[in-house]
Order: sequence, then structure tokens, then C-alpha cells
Amino acid sequence: MARKLVDLLQGLSYKTTSPVEELEQTEILQITEDSRRVEPGTLFVALRGVHADGHLFIPSAIEAGAVAVLVEELPIDPQPHILYIEVESTAEALGIMSSHWYGDPSEELIVIGVTGTNGKTTIATLLFRLFRSAGYRCGLISTVCNYVEDEAIPSTHTTPSAPELQKLLGRMRDAGCTHVFMEVSSHALAQHRVAGVHYRGGIFTNLTRDHLDYHGTFAEYLRAKKSFFDQLDKEAFALTNVDDKNGLVMLQNTRAKRYTYALRSVADHKARILECHPYGTEIELGGRQVLIRLIGEFNVYNILAVYTTALLLGMDRDEVLRRVSELTAVDGRFQTLLSPRRGYIAIVDYAHTPDALINVLETIHEIKAEGAKVLCVVGCGGDRDRGKRPIMAHEAALRCDRLLLTSDNPRSERPETIIEEMKAGLSPEELSRTLTITDRAEAIRTATMLAGQGDVILIAGKGPETSGQGDIILIAGKGHETYQEIDGVRHHFDDREIVLEQISHEA
Repeated sequence: MARKLVDLLQGLSYKTTSPVEELEQTEILQITEDSRRVEPGTLFVALRGVHADGHLFIPSAIEAGAVAVLVEELPIDPQPHILYIEVESTAEALGIMSSHWYGDPSEELIVIGVTGTNGKTTIATLLFRLFRSAGYRCGLISTVCNYVEDEAIPSTHTTPSAPELQKLLGRMRDAGCTHVFMEVSSHALAQHRVAGVHYRGGIFTNLTRDHLDYHGTFAEYLRAKKSFFDQLDKEAFALTNVDDKNGLVMLQNTRAKRYTYALRSVADHKARILECHPYGTEIELGGRQVLIRLIGEFNVYNILAVYTTALLLGMDRDEVLRRVSELTAVDGRFQTLLSPRRGYIAIVDYAHTPDALINVLETIHEIKAEGAKVLCVVGCGGDRDRGKRPIMAHEAALRCDRLLLTSDNPRSERPETIIEEMKAGLSPEELSRTLTITDRAEAIRTATMLAGQGDVILIAGKGPETSGQGDIILIAGKGHETYQEIDGVRHHFDDREIVLEQISHEA
């Protein structure tokens, strides 16, 4: 497949010393930001990344056969046979050119983006399931897995790189999809990975501390999220949670049609919790009483966002209410595993921020039996925001009877160091109720053995299946993940598998 260079530059503001005729005549055989993938006929895009500057690799790209180079700064000694195109942001240009390369697929799709700290995966996945159940052909782009209808495509990032994202959208268009629901991460927004995507709607969930290792400050993290809504056009809709203090901030500069949802504040769309059960939640939604199969206030917010989005996309209210009542939990999101012999419940959940951990633990207290204890198995990821480590441990200790600190994905850090930084947030009394077990599998097994007869175990990252009358163990942080990253190597690891293996051996 080849494209004329001038066609790829449509819509971009750029400078070049080359005549227009050359841009019109030059054919590009591929676009890449990776100099190692350059072949003859390539347009090489020099990205300024976190760890490296692509401008340093221009000579090797030219040597490998690049015929054109996109830059933010022209080289001191330009090669006479190479076309140099200068733009303000090569990252943003890469997204737009990648869209052109695949025929601007999002223009033919109804793409809905979901952003915020918590709830992105659940909302995007539930929308995908709801619309598919209603007969629409759909695509899903999420942290857990990408889908083109029934076809599962492994996910490596919450939001893929610009070329991969546009390729995926192209596959969805070619498969006849009409709707695409996707998570939009703050990293993707800051790095312009979603440039070139035409969104028909955007959803804001909430904003709490996360990814400060990358953004530096909460203000920068907020700015990245807000930029998504700033870029929506006037034909799109912007739906925000106004119970979150930053909900209205997201709408300040958007041109999109504005809509709000909430449980407590005045809003366009509201829900009210009537009664909580171990198997679901009774809520008032759309003027009707509905039993949803999800547990916890945070999931009521998720369902409300799904319900409102479906209405904004033209679905009949009664049909939406019926289909919402049939939706079930997403893998690794408050996923429950029951010990049939000993009666405890283990809940696996992806909670990896202080706010998410608080939400899950408070939900557990709402559904646990009187007198039942709550155990929490939790760690923090390596090479990430170190400031949240003591906060995570303290918030967990406040809401559980027994805390087990362990490894998450230590990456390049020593697990023992991460655990010590978590322990720094604990009082002497909290430390007296805390065990430190570096091996995550052993920590999970220990929690199951500490849970008494009839107890319920909640494992953060997965989810609960039943309440029981005993203790609850929450295993938090990894949820759907099927690996553990240690010293840069990913090893197979699944919290759910560890629990199920332990349950199978119980007398």
C-alpha cells in the first residue's frame, strides 16, 4: 500500500524547503516512529519521547531508506535527497497522518471515548456489551482486551499508539462496525496518540491521584484529561459526572453539547440507590426501579453513565433499562470467588489507586455479614507514583481487620523497598494488624487460610460472587492481569488462578 506524501499532510500546518511538486510526486510505503522498522520508501516521524528523542535517530532512518522525515526541528546538516517536513508537534502529526493512511476510519464510525481515573474499563466494556446485545456491530478498545465484534485482539496499552489505534479502527470499519467504545488514557492524551480520531462523544468518570510519576503534578494530570473535552467538536456530546469536583471543569472549554450525571448533585440524569444486596443493587433509574447485577456505589455511577450514553446515542429508554439490568461485572472488576467448603468469598479487583481501593473496601463493608472480618491483600507497582504507596496502605488499614502487604508488578524495583514505603503510612496500631509477604501467591494463600469458616474473601482486581456469612478477603491491584512484571520480565500470574487452586485443595 502506498500513499502520496501530500495526501498524508492534509490538515497539517507545516513548513518545508521542498517544492510542492516533490510532495505531490513522492510515494510513501509506510509511516513509522521507530527507526528500527524503517525500510526504503518510509516516512520517518521523529518523536520526542520520555526516554529518547527521535531526532537523534534521523541519520540511521535515512541510512535504512527513509525518503521523508517529519521533524520539530530541522537538522543542522540536511541531506539534499531527503524531504524534511517541519511541524510544531510530530506526535500530533503522527496521529493525523496515521488516520489518513487508513482512510480516516473514525469518520465512518461512532466513536465514544471514556476518560477519568476509575471506571473507564467498566463503562467502555458495558457499552460494548449493551450495544452488541441490541444488534449493533461494535468494537472495543480497552485495558483488558480489544475486540472487533467477537474477535479478541490482545491489548498492550490502555490506548494504543497512534498508528496501531488507526489500524485497529480501520479493521473495525472494514468489519462493518458502526460503534466503537474506547478508553482514553491521560498518557495517550498527553502524547497525542488519539490525534486524528473523530469522537462523537466523550464521558468523564472521576479524577483522583494517579500517574503522577508521569505527569508530575495533579494539575498536569487534570489538564491532560480536560484536553480530551477541549478537542471535541460541536456535533459531539460531552457527558460528565458532576458529583466529582472536577466534573464541570472538564466542560469549561468544550464546544460539544454538554450533559451531566450524578447521584447527589443536580444533573440532567440521576440515579438513586434503593437497596444493596450481595448479588446486585436495586436502584431508581429513568423513573423506574431496576435491579442491576453489579455491586457498589461506584458501579451505580458506571451504570448511570452507560444508561445516559445509550440514550444520547438514540436508544429507546425502556430498551436501555431492560438491557442494563442484564449486564454483569467485567473481568477483574469486583470479581467474586466463593469457597464452597469453607464459605469465604475472595474478591479480585483492579483497584490500584487510593480512591479505587477506598471505594471497593467500603462496598465490601456494605455487603458483608455482621461480625465478618475483612482481609486485604494489596501491593503497589514499581517505577510508578511512589507518593501513593503510604496512602494506599493507610486507607486499606483503616477499612480492614487484617492487612497483607505484598508485591504487585515490582518492575525494576525491589519489592521489599516498595513494601517498606507502603508501611511508612501505617500507625503502630495498624502495623500490629499487618503482615508483609513479598511473594504475592503466598500472600493470597495466607489470606485464604486466615479467613474463618463462612468468611468472605475479597480480592482486589477481580470481584465478588456471593456474600456468605464469613470474612471477606480483598485482593487488590492486578484484577484482570495475567502476568507479574519482575526485573523487566513478564511472568504468568493470575490472582484468580491462585485463589481457585487454593479452594480446590481445601478440606
